[in-house]
Amino acid sequence: MKQIIGAAALLFVAGTASAQVGHLPENSPFRDIEGGQEITIFGGHFNAGADQIGVGPKPGAIMGLLYQIHVGGPANLMARYARSSTTRLAVDPTKGKTTRSLGSRAAVVSLYDLDLNVNLTGMKSYHHLVPTVNLGAGIASCTCTVEKDPFTFGTPFAISLGAGLRYVPGGHFQIRVDLNDYLYQLKTPAAYYINSADNTPVAAQGTARTFWKNNPTLTIGVSRLFFR
Repeated sequence: MKQIIGAAALLFVAGTASAQVGHLPENSPFRDIEGGQEITIFGGHFNAGADQIGVGPKPGAIMGLLYQIHVGGPANLMARYARSSTTRLAVDPTKGKTTRSLGSRAAVVSLYDLDLNVNLTGMKSYHHLVPTVNLGAGIASCTCTVEKDPFTFGTPFAISLGAGLRYVPGGHFQIRVDLNDYLYQLKTPAAYYINSADNTPVAAQGTARTFWKNNPTLTIGVSRLFFR
């Protein structure tokens, strides 16, 4: 994903640089944008990555709040909270293969991250558009606990990386679209490896005790801008 974002950024910067040639200032597709702060309400889809057993959180709707402040040049500091109301499959590892399922249960995944967000066109927009890239870290949590199922989500460290596009028409409002990937590590409970009533453990031999999950998330938001 990093290579794709990097290549797209180079192509965009090269194209927009050539577009500046031959335009009078008043006819230029580039417009200065002001630094400051923004608060964004967003919603979209949380595409939770699949795990080897299928007991982790599933894809679902996501919504959240983003705060961003300009820190210098094309760089912004971004703090974000997102919440996905989803489900997970619960199992009782002491039961046999045909009776261990406890069904689909509600789960809420919460994501907190702090990122460096960079405008690829600097402090200018191109036809009111500003492409961005971001990289940061945070934590994840989930209300995933189900009685008789030993699976626990915990509060794993999460890596955040992605790209976005801001539409800045002027004034105090903007629209932004963000594609972000949250990467975090989960653990397979030891009880999943113990033979059940019919000698068939939940986790097959060779199933990793820990595993990383990619969770691509696409959101669209409306921002209120506060200029310095």
